[in-house]
Amino acid sequence: MAQGDVRLRLADRVNRISVSHTGVVLLEAERLKARGVDVADFGPGEPDFPTPEHIKKAAIDALAANRTKYTATAGIAPLREAVCAWHAQQLGSSYEPTECVMTVGGKHAIYNAVSALIQERDEVLIPSPYWVSFPEIVRLSGGEPVFVPTDPADGFRLRADRLDAAITPRTRMLIVNSPNNPTGAVIPPEEFERIYEVCRRNGLWLVTDECYSHFTYGSARPYSIASVRESKPNLIVIGSMSKTFSMTGWRLGYALAPKPLIDAMIKIQSQSTSNPTSIAQYAGLAAMTGPMDSVAVMLAEYARRRARILAGLSTISGITCSEPAGAFYVFPDVSARLGNGSGDSTVLARQLMDREHVVAVPGDAFGATGFLRFSYATSIERIEEGLRRLEHFFASVASAK
Repeated sequence: MAQGDVRLRLADRVNRISVSHTGVVLLEAERLKARGVDVADFGPGEPDFPTPEHIKKAAIDALAANRTKYTATAGIAPLREAVCAWHAQQLGSSYEPTECVMTVGGKHAIYNAVSALIQERDEVLIPSPYWVSFPEIVRLSGGEPVFVPTDPADGFRLRADRLDAAITPRTRMLIVNSPNNPTGAVIPPEEFERIYEVCRRNGLWLVTDECYSHFTYGSARPYSIASVRESKPNLIVIGSMSKTFSMTGWRLGYALAPKPLIDAMIKIQSQSTSNPTSIAQYAGLAAMTGPMDSVAVMLAEYARRRARILAGLSTISGITCSEPAGAFYVFPDVSARLGNGSGDSTVLARQLMDREHVVAVPGDAFGATGFLRFSYATSIERIEEGLRRLEHFFASVASAK
C-alpha cells in the first residue's frame, strides 16, 4: 500500500447487516429482462397500477408553482395536518400535526424510530416470518432482533401469548406488520388489543407498520390499534403512500407518535435526509385529501388475482398455501419439494429463475426456509403464464427423481 493510501475498514454496523434480499431479486429480474428474456415476475412488492391522475397533476402543479425548495424537515404543515385527518377518518386515531413527521418512505420512518429508541443490546421482538428490513434496521442501531414464531396453520397471525413468552428484561420494542409482508396475515382487532396490552404491561413500544392497511379481503377490514385511544403513549404508527396510492417511487411515508419521540425523529432526520422531496409532498397532500376510488379498484383486482393464484398453486403436488387475508402476496410452503438437490428455498428460487424464468423471493429472506413469496401485483395473464411454468418446473423435478 502506497504511503497516504486510505485503508478500507468498514464500520461494524455495516458488517452486522446484509443487503436487501428483495432488492437482489429485483436486480436479477431486471438483468434477465434487459437481455430480452420473457420473465414471469412475481418478485415486486409494489402495485402494478399507475399513480392516480389527480396525484400526478398535483406534482405537476407544484413544479409549475416552483415548489422546489427545502421544506421544514418534518414536512409541510398542510400535509402533516392532512395525514392526521386522513388517519383519523380512515382508521379512527386522534393525532395532532406535532405528533407527525413525514419521511422518505415508510422504511425511513421505521429507521428513525428505531434509531431514536434502541441502544446496544436492547432486544426488539419481531414476528416471524418478517419483512426483510425489520431485523437489519434493529441491527444497525446496535439492538438484537428476537423472532417470535407464528403458525402457518393459524394463518401466520401473531398471538399475544407467544409474544408474552418472548419478553426478557432487555426487551424494549415490538414491530408488527399487519397485513403482513410476506405472508398476508392480518391480526384480528381483538388479538391486536391483547398484543397491545402485553406491550403496555411490560413497558414496550409497539411499532405498527400499516403499509398494507387498505388491502384486506373477506371479513378482514382496515384496522389500526391507534383507534384504541389509551394506546398512544406506547404506540408508533408507521404509514406510507406507496401501496395505498400506488406511489412507491415517490418515496413518501410518515410516522405518528408521542411528540417527544417525533421531535427526536425529526432531530435525526435533520442530520440525515432533511425533508422528503417537496414535489412528492404536494402529491401526497392530494392523495390524503382527494378521492380514494383507485383503492377500491386495486383491491377488487387483487382479490381476483389472489383467487386465481391460490387455485393454481393448489393443483401443484407438494405445495401447500394458507389463504392470505391481506396485502398482495401468497407464501406457499414448498418444503416437501426441497429434496431435489436444493437444500433451501434460496436455491429453489434460483433454479426457478434459471430454468423457467420465474421470479420469486425465497422464504429464507423472511426467516422462513421452505417457503417462497409470490407477489400477485401483476396481471392475470402473467399469473397464468407463471403458474404454467411453475407446474412444468415441479413436474420436471419430480420426473427427474
